Amino acid sequence: MKKSLALLICAVLTFTLFGCAPAKEKTTVNIAFFPNITHAQGLIGSGNGAFEEALSGYDVEYKVFNAGPAEIEALFAGEVDIGYIGPVPAISGFVRSDGDIVIVSGATCGGAVLVARADADITCVADLAGKKVAIPQLGNTQHLSLLQLLSANGLETTSAGGTVDVYAVANSEIKSLMQTGGIDAALVPEPWGSRLIHEIGAKLVLDYDQIWLDGNYATAVVVVRKDFLTEHPDLVEKFLQAHAGITEYINENPDEAMAAANARIEELTGATLDSEVLTEAASRIVFTTDPAQESIEDFIDLSIAQGFIDSCDDRDALFSLDMISKINSEASQ
Repeated sequence: MKKSLALLICAVLTFTLFGCAPAKEKTTVNIAFFPNITHAQGLIGSGNGAFEEALSGYDVEYKVFNAGPAEIEALFAGEVDIGYIGPVPAISGFVRSDGDIVIVSGATCGGAVLVARADADITCVADLAGKKVAIPQLGNTQHLSLLQLLSANGLETTSAGGTVDVYAVANSEIKSLMQTGGIDAALVPEPWGSRLIHEIGAKLVLDYDQIWLDGNYATAVVVVRKDFLTEHPDLVEKFLQAHAGITEYINENPDEAMAAANARIEELTGATLDSEVLTEAASRIVFTTDPAQESIEDFIDLSIAQGFIDSCDDRDALFSLDMISKINSEASQ
């Protein structure tokens, strides 16, 4: 009995010392972005160690995507915790996941242009009637921006009974199509617009601040999985502090910041942007933590009107901006 009692006491002590204290598991924070200057904060922060410093004590892994839908699927699968992404894929992800994708900050605004082939008779939106116009992807941010422009100018796409042919073409392929006359115009994000202008002599039809809302339309936002935000609000806040700091750095040191972003693009893709193209493209992008919420709500309305989503009843739940508002408020004091 004495031996049994001794064993019982040992078992109780072992449970008390070790069983009640949860083991600290190594946590990995997965951050996503595109190798594009509209995601410059992601490029710079992943290259200079800013995110690792902010999330000290945790592993940081980077996931690089070329399209919003692929990133959304990774968010759904739990492979990405925090990501830079376009507002329209963010909306789609929010609706499809019943609210599990949340916008916590802005990243960039503007940064899209309408350009036309040098020999195309296009000087304004009205001239797109009967023309072939490329966008990077059906249902993406530039596609909805184009649809808004067409509607404001009394035009419709051929699929809606109008005369404007709209083609979804990868940004990297638009150049060759425009050169060979396969398309007449394109609404594209930077730096692709500046590349078309400098490399094949495309004409600028509408600058970024003529596309919509004087340029105050969201191009990239920061999203998180809602369960990650609920379980690790401290990590999200630390990330956003780094994100806000990088945004300030870009605005205070634009040339240096763009050089760093360009170097990171080269690391990831093996290609780099010509300095003249980079400078012009960056001049059309507003780097900000403001998500331009009004434009995103307009994107929701356009998405519903165009049949990309059925509805978005609780659109306020798409935004969780208290953290970034607090960070900005503290920085301004």
